[in-house]
Amino acid sequence: MTEKEFLNAVAGATEDVLQLFLNALSRSGVDYCLIGGLAVNAYAEPVVSLDLDVVVAADELEGICKAVESHFKIERFAHRVNLSTAKSDLRIQLQTDQRYQDFVPRASARTVLGYLMRVASVKEVLQGKIRAYLDEERRRSKRQKDLADIARLVEANPSLVEQLPALVRQRLE
Repeated sequence: MTEKEFLNAVAGATEDVLQLFLNALSRSGVDYCLIGGLAVNAYAEPVVSLDLDVVVAADELEGICKAVESHFKIERFAHRVNLSTAKSDLRIQLQTDQRYQDFVPRASARTVLGYLMRVASVKEVLQGKIRAYLDEERRRSKRQKDLADIARLVEANPSLVEQLPALVRQRLE
């Protein structure tokens, strides 16, 4: 079983919706980058997640939504646009938080669970995970996952420990 087949099996997918989404990004020429838990997989041992957090260039958000509207249900929230389909449990979350826009131009092509995608730099993925962990409005279970992702990144890239705020470093010890 390939990594792609594994992810699709875990997601209960009847169609490779991630590849469909990536193809739409490519056809549209949309500049984007992966952040979040699946992005951590580009830099550390992989862990399965059904959330694909993506930042697209702000001026291209409506274009990509238009490009995928025939395949995905689109739901808009304060800091994200969710794309979903009955053909997979994978949840694609287009992050609209302006703090992530600077990540897009510095992203590089990386393979994540068998898919070639543009991924934010390891330092920026860590920065995003730290932000998420410190956000007390997030559910506790999500924050614990963020802390585990931070630990995975630091274990795979020990020099990153210098970037951790004291509170996060303390929680990892």
